[in-house]
Amino acid sequence: MASAIVTGASRGLGLALTRSLHERGWRLAVDARGGTELERATAGLERVAALAGDVADPWHRAALVEAAGEPIDLLVNSASALGPSPMPTLADYPLDELRRVYEVNVLAPLALVQATLPRLAPGAAILDVSSDAALEPYEGWGGYGSSKAALDQLTAILGAERPDLRVYSVDPGDMRTRMHQDAFPGEDISDRPPPERSVPALLELIDGELPSGRYRAADLVPAPAAATA
Repeated sequence: MASAIVTGASRGLGLALTRSLHERGWRLAVDARGGTELERATAGLERVAALAGDVADPWHRAALVEAAGEPIDLLVNSASALGPSPMPTLADYPLDELRRVYEVNVLAPLALVQATLPRLAPGAAILDVSSDAALEPYEGWGGYGSSKAALDQLTAILGAERPDLRVYSVDPGDMRTRMHQDAFPGEDISDRPPPERSVPALLELIDGELPSGRYRAADLVPAPAAATA
């Protein structure tokens, strides 16, 4: 039975992927900061160890790795911090808030990789969830975007250093999630697709044999064609 760790699994893409892997029979160790929300999201799911906690906490990361058992076939770093909402310009960005964004989006994923490496199965996959904000200079996205750019580079270097593993960063595209709503407070984001739409692209990386690298979900699995009258 394949085993995976998925962070940020109480909602959004992390939850959608958790449910998909569960349907495929995977054994999962998942986490989220909100214990009640995580418990509700994973209620009734067998073979799922749900641990509430902050991925930036080393004790929590150790517990998550322990819950996953050995060997581990997949690590998905999906948990992310957006930063302040509305998002400030870099000239006004509170540095303590920026440190928190980097702690969650850059340092915690690397620390979890380091803790997981000794237990990873040969050919295991590491999947770091990125964003188009890592590449595009969107005004107001300096904190989140630059943290994802740093995560992309860490992921690329890890892929070069560990050719025995499949190491991916993936841009899932726009999604109708709470984080995306927080990024656009007061705006209607109902036109964005649900996170479930991005899951097939992640499964394409998990199941396939693509080389380590950065991928866009839209390139892996094209969006369904619009219905015609």
